[in-house]
Amino acid sequence: MTSRRAVFLDRDGTLIEDSGFLKDPADVRLLPGAAAAVGRLNAGGLATVVVTNQSGIARGLLSESDYRAIERRLDDLLAAAGARLDASFFCPHLPEISGPCDCRKPGVQLYQRAAADLDLDLGASWWIGDRIRDILPAEAFGGMGVLVRTGMGAAEAEAAAAAGFAVESDLAAAVDRILARLPRLSPPDYFQAP
Repeated sequence: MTSRRAVFLDRDGTLIEDSGFLKDPADVRLLPGAAAAVGRLNAGGLATVVVTNQSGIARGLLSESDYRAIERRLDDLLAAAGARLDASFFCPHLPEISGPCDCRKPGVQLYQRAAADLDLDLGASWWIGDRIRDILPAEAFGGMGVLVRTGMGAAEAEAAAAAGFAVESDLAAAVDRILARLPRLSPPDYFQAP
């Protein structure tokens, strides 16, 4: 069995509106087209994994329990649209408060954990986010990164393009780019004689 390709998604500003240190599940708002884009990745057989920095936990602005409630709400909103995430990983640290860590993006620890847990091929995977730090791990693993102009992306688009990353208007356009580059796989022939 071969490892799966994955699409690693930033959360705030990429999948949902970035409203600061999100604490109340009622405030979770999917960005336009985000659920359908995740559904298309699901249909394409790609693992969909959220990796997010959540320094609000280190700052004392929200708890891990608050974060988990937001995570459940996002899962519910996606499920209502027929989409799903395979996993979510978060870094609760802020170096100035909790000291350095290997899990805060652009650190690679959470991606390595996801690869081990889900049997993912990091070198054949994609990173999508609205900040350069969201997509820099693509370079570490030989994958591909796409910056979206939603959230903070408009302010970082020029630097991302100068660094050689693709830039798209939003998650839906980034997914179009990814799906257009995947090899066309034919379904297995279940009736073929051994």
